[in-house]
Amino acid sequence: MQEGLNVAIVGATGAVGAEFLRLFESRHFPVKSVRLLASARSVGKTMPFKGVEVPVEEATTDSFKDIDIAFFSAGASRSKALAPAAIEAGAIVVDNSSAFRMDPQVPLVVPEINLHHIKPEDRLFAVPNCTAIILLVAVNPLQKLGKIDRIIVSTYQSASGGGAAVMSELENQTREVLEGKPAEPKVLPHPYAFNLFSHNTPIGEGGYNEEELKVIAESRKILGLPELKINVTCVRVPVLRAHSESVTIEFDGPAPSEDAVREALKTAPGVRIIDDRDSNTFPMPLTASGQGDVLVGRIRQDISNPHGLSLFIAGDQLLKGAALNAVQIAEAVLARGK
Repeated sequence: MQEGLNVAIVGATGAVGAEFLRLFESRHFPVKSVRLLASARSVGKTMPFKGVEVPVEEATTDSFKDIDIAFFSAGASRSKALAPAAIEAGAIVVDNSSAFRMDPQVPLVVPEINLHHIKPEDRLFAVPNCTAIILLVAVNPLQKLGKIDRIIVSTYQSASGGGAAVMSELENQTREVLEGKPAEPKVLPHPYAFNLFSHNTPIGEGGYNEEELKVIAESRKILGLPELKINVTCVRVPVLRAHSESVTIEFDGPAPSEDAVREALKTAPGVRIIDDRDSNTFPMPLTASGQGDVLVGRIRQDISNPHGLSLFIAGDQLLKGAALNAVQIAEAVLARGK
């Protein structure tokens, strides 16, 4: 890995931006200097990094002089407006937004799955949708056990997927309800505390919301299976961070045995099995939060289909679903350049 990199974070004051700074320290990412970039309203704020308060600057097309790597987590419109300028200035860009994910020229990377998609000349890398990352880290190791024909997913998505404002909304509404007050939505369309609802992205003509369509399209691209049959239902639940997913995988032949599945997952990078039937202990958002593995449990045959296998998984949306996946991409790109 290279030493002494000038790093920029676009969207530094958001929930994912703060995780980048923590990851740089915990993973000893080779940062010589860090430039924190956000909207004009955040100018004047500071954020701590290695014991120093670093000022937040306004993100503009002129913000990337001498930057080696720029991590973007400020939404698709800001990525489209600023990422080309960062690349033109000589930076490698790792983008957490949806702006470039389905561009056939841009690698959509989950390092545990498809680093081979990275070409030497690539300078822009897309981080997939958080739900898709968590799903595929668990599903991909099972491809060696048989051809996957269909995946059915129901998600239980946390507030962190909507950013700091949605996390704050959940915290505030929970206090309000416990104090006997009504939950008043300000960011989301429905009361969030002690409630759940269909993911708050627009519904298309076919009845699927944008989040579901992202997971479908991105899963096909990441796995290199453009014809993969996949059906997704995305639901927002009142959990602060870490997404959970109920997953059924159908193979084109008999489903692999539970023992074979456990063996495949046990050796898979980024996966940790939590599957204790005796104590009824399986993946939970609380145990997934704050760490980088995708937790997998409830491993069982689908009793309705001899070709089916069911799992329950959980992963930290801010880490493996966003910042950690981005940093892992950068680490792999830097190692490639040695």
